[in-house]
Amino acid sequence: MKLLIINPNISESLSDLIEQEARLSISNDTELTVLTAPFGVAYIETRAEAQIAGYAVMQLAAENYMYYDAIIVAAFGDPGLDALREILPIPVIGMTEAALASASQLGGKVSIIAISQRIQAWYKETVEKEGFSLKLASIRALDETLADISLVQENQGTRLIQLANEAIKQDGADVLILAGAPLAGLARSVRSQLPVPALDGVSCAVKQAEVLVQLYPDQSSRLGSYASPPKKGCKGLSTELSNLIGREIFVE
Repeated sequence: MKLLIINPNISESLSDLIEQEARLSISNDTELTVLTAPFGVAYIETRAEAQIAGYAVMQLAAENYMYYDAIIVAAFGDPGLDALREILPIPVIGMTEAALASASQLGGKVSIIAISQRIQAWYKETVEKEGFSLKLASIRALDETLADISLVQENQGTRLIQLANEAIKQDGADVLILAGAPLAGLARSVRSQLPVPALDGVSCAVKQAEVLVQLYPDQSSRLGSYASPPKKGCKGLSTELSNLIGREIFVE
């Protein structure tokens, strides 16, 4: 099995964190590739940044999907996830969706621990879109300025654990999600310090991708809202993306 993980952020250091956690989670016979967005922002906090990231993810997926059995969108918030499912014939898994689905099977109420206050609105909207609002106990986030996004775990580890314990004691969380690519691998390292299950979106997404490939490898829909888009003209898109969107019809 071959999995492609796309980091929608432009930070190579985050791709390294994602890859480290993913390699600890994959099965022995699974091959893994991690790609980093060619344009966008260092880490996604807003709706606008998520829109840009979604386009970057679609471009990388269009260029590479034919070599893989499944694709993982490795940013909490899953930018571009629904669009990719509409145009690709292989399973596409998002970190948020995977983490929420796994958390809902481990307990009643779920709290998300995030890296910034600004990111909370986008996360909340993503949880609502995925249909898990009734499960959400809280979203708690750091309120300190992040000098280096790749060192959040190192610099803010104690505070993140404190937020997690506050979510358990004050918000009634039965399960925790340590959210986002900058926190990839943290759940594994602090699990023994927390009294409830703590999940990492990368590991959840990797394991679900493997299962989906085994259960139903052909994800292409012939009817319904995820059927192939209608033929139409394209302009300004890469050849690979226009082949998926417009079926090689170009507007001059």
